[in-house]
Amino acid sequence: MHSNPFSDDELSLRLVATRQEMAVRGLDLVLLSAPEHVFYLTGLDHWGYFAPHVLIVAAEGELVLVTRAMEHVAIRNQVRNATFIGHSDSESAADVVVKHLNGASSGKTIGLESASAGLSYAMGQALKQGIDGASWVDITGMLDEMRLVKSIEEQRFMRSAAVASDAGTQAAINAIHDGAKEADVAAECLAAMTRAGGTPPGFGPFLRPSHRMAEEHTTWGDGEHHEAVFLEIAGCVARYNAPMGRLVNIGRISDEDAEMARICGEAFDATLRALKVGARAKDVYSGWQSVVDAAGMPEYRRHHCGYLVGIGFPPAWTGGPRVTGLRHDSDREMREGMTFHLMSWFTETGRGNYFISNTVLLGADGAEVLTTTPYGPHIAP
Repeated sequence: MHSNPFSDDELSLRLVATRQEMAVRGLDLVLLSAPEHVFYLTGLDHWGYFAPHVLIVAAEGELVLVTRAMEHVAIRNQVRNATFIGHSDSESAADVVVKHLNGASSGKTIGLESASAGLSYAMGQALKQGIDGASWVDITGMLDEMRLVKSIEEQRFMRSAAVASDAGTQAAINAIHDGAKEADVAAECLAAMTRAGGTPPGFGPFLRPSHRMAEEHTTWGDGEHHEAVFLEIAGCVARYNAPMGRLVNIGRISDEDAEMARICGEAFDATLRALKVGARAKDVYSGWQSVVDAAGMPEYRRHHCGYLVGIGFPPAWTGGPRVTGLRHDSDREMREGMTFHLMSWFTETGRGNYFISNTVLLGADGAEVLTTTPYGPHIAP
């Protein structure tokens, strides 16, 4: 979060692909507001995205980036491929975009990310009412689809992020013991990820005591760990997140949990076998569910067995407000270069608990697991 991580060639290829998609959709210009997409096309990596950013992409010519004027130093240092127009805090980004496009947008078809986390309703209305375009098109998802397949440059970031993930996971496991303070385990995890080259992830890490393990998006508190600890952690490098998860038992593991750990590992391996180029998302989920069914738990189902990951800004490592999941009803085709947070999650089964997840890269010859911490069972003292 201090420099532009992308090469000029990478940024140029992304812009070309964006304009090709614009041409297919009949768009003269698009206004991008999702932090992930401004970053994807310019490389601007800072924490200033809490305030609106608008990246104006026309069918030809230079990109134009609009945000607060106070960000001029970071933008001057990082952004090489866009003209910057800053606004004071007495006006809005929408005010400046409207002024900039005044007289230049008449008769044009304009794309707007209506479901972007970076676009408030008020800002969207101000843009539509102030810009004299001929028509507006919702382009929600346009760049999200482009980002699903990772270039070689992006794959290197994912691999580096996975190293930080393993470092944080292993440090957390080593810090866990009966009576360990939740905050101490978190501190060791965060320090190890940072020392391994990681920066703050999109969200998490999620480090939950046993009595809260089935919660989805809560983390450590001011208590102590007893019985078991749920870990779900993402190392992050250049805003690329590589999540993984493990369940750590303390003192001992019950026969029920040990059996669930076996089923969990088999189900995870089944998803790896099903995850191949040309498969459908529902085929991957079916691979996981088939092991669950064979174990005599056909009633146990999950909303997905993983999802695509990569660039992620707070408050998520999923790449925005939507989750592109490996669901039972999804026909999405698996493509070479996609990266996933693949999960085998068993809590509240009535037959024991266990959890394994890893970051996985889909290559031409199949799935490659990038995070390497053993499945377990992990038993802390």
